[in-house]
Amino acid sequence: MPCGDAVAVWDVALSDGVYRVEFDHGTTTGKRVVYVNGTEVIRKDWMFKLVGKETFSLGSADTKATINIEAVGGFAYEYSLNVGGKSLQKFIDHRAKTTKTWLVQVDGADCRVVLEKDTMDVWCNGQKVETTGEFVDDGTETHFTVGEHACCIKATSGGKKKNGIDHSLLLDGLKVPASSQ
Repeated sequence: MPCGDAVAVWDVALSDGVYRVEFDHGTTTGKRVVYVNGTEVIRKDWMFKLVGKETFSLGSADTKATINIEAVGGFAYEYSLNVGGKSLQKFIDHRAKTTKTWLVQVDGADCRVVLEKDTMDVWCNGQKVETTGEFVDDGTETHFTVGEHACCIKATSGGKKKNGIDHSLLLDGLKVPASSQ
């Protein structure tokens, strides 16, 4: 478990969940420790070089993540996280275009539904779910269930090219607002 010496903390939303990355950097001891969701994934003690990179994997798809450690003068350091070969902000921006996420309560429990627009894969609370797709008059519908509840992601075109395709989640026929994670 993290010991409270974190110099940087990031939250990374992937299709199978949101991962908290914490980085401990002991600048006097040379210690580097990376935690993902509270579990230690890298530990290096007595590193003489205080700058550099630490690379590890996130999520079920083993998405590559790298923490960059750079000196910014004196004994000050700057930490950045790259995910999937992109800066965290570029990764977040790319995911905003290629995925859509909904947070919904189902039978009193929180449920996170993610649509990967490029593959039309649907994830529910970290698990890829079985879906059935069909063409309808105004677009497509992707059907699946969450517990005993019927769900449908409707993909419709607004008719204008720059608006693209709108994806809506219906839970038991009711529209669910989209989330930012």
